[in-house]
Amino acid sequence: MARNSDTPRPDNVPLGVATIIGTVLALSLGDALIKSLGGGGGMGLWQLFAVRSLLAFPVLLGGALVFLNRTRLAPQSVRWIAIRSLLLTAMWIAYYLALPLLPLAVAAAAYYTLPLFIVAFAALFGGESVGRSQWMGVALGFVGILLVLRPGGEAFVWAALLPILSAILYALAMILTRTKCRDEHPATLALGLNATFIIVGFAGLMVGWMLPIEPTGFLSSNWTDMGSEEWRTTAILASLILVASVGTAIAYQAAPASTVGTFDFAYVGFALIWGVLFFAERPDRVALLGIVLIVVAGVLAVRRA
Repeated sequence: MARNSDTPRPDNVPLGVATIIGTVLALSLGDALIKSLGGGGGMGLWQLFAVRSLLAFPVLLGGALVFLNRTRLAPQSVRWIAIRSLLLTAMWIAYYLALPLLPLAVAAAAYYTLPLFIVAFAALFGGESVGRSQWMGVALGFVGILLVLRPGGEAFVWAALLPILSAILYALAMILTRTKCRDEHPATLALGLNATFIIVGFAGLMVGWMLPIEPTGFLSSNWTDMGSEEWRTTAILASLILVASVGTAIAYQAAPASTVGTFDFAYVGFALIWGVLFFAERPDRVALLGIVLIVVAGVLAVRRA
């Protein structure tokens, strides 16, 4: 007998866990690749945004049109999708700007304070109840951040605040997703985000061209001629962002958010591995302790108790 369409789909925890681990593996590898581009002399952030999403957008749109009902794909609120997409774009700008300046594991740990901000914002703006263990996670995460960043010490750099800013922006975008974009199809949100990447990328290039002093580094408005290697790198990044867009949706639909969110922190472990393998980065013991505390705090924050 066919299952009633109104019956909730049963959870598939192994699928959700395997998918989120594969997704954060792809994301962390892509971020390591972007970190290598941001070392100077490579492609600027604005060109990267524009070209990467120009490759990803038609693939995503074609797949959505083939597999989804066009009526379901139509946006319910263009305004809220646009605001959400701008928040996420600003989040990626802040995080990507930090990557050339920080060890990858430190940037990842600072960024993965985001469950702590989601908990706080859900309580303040979303009207959600927050359990004792979640507030304990927020406090523990704050201690972890102090150990990683060590404000006031010689090891502190202001760039370390950029991943925290990106975490705040992401948390705001997720609260907006739940309160204003809940009825939007994930593919619609992904298309809106990639369209925003394209618009912001070209806008950043044009603004840079009009400024009297040309931005340098990762914010450079120079258009880098792309040979086969640059196209190959950008195609890989486009593929990874597609994996992230689709994989995250599948994982959080297949298993409870508390379970998936716990394994989402595998990103920090992968970031540690890529940092050692690709950039010879080895956080000291104090920073490693802070990273562990942030991961534990995030696990507490995503579990309701």
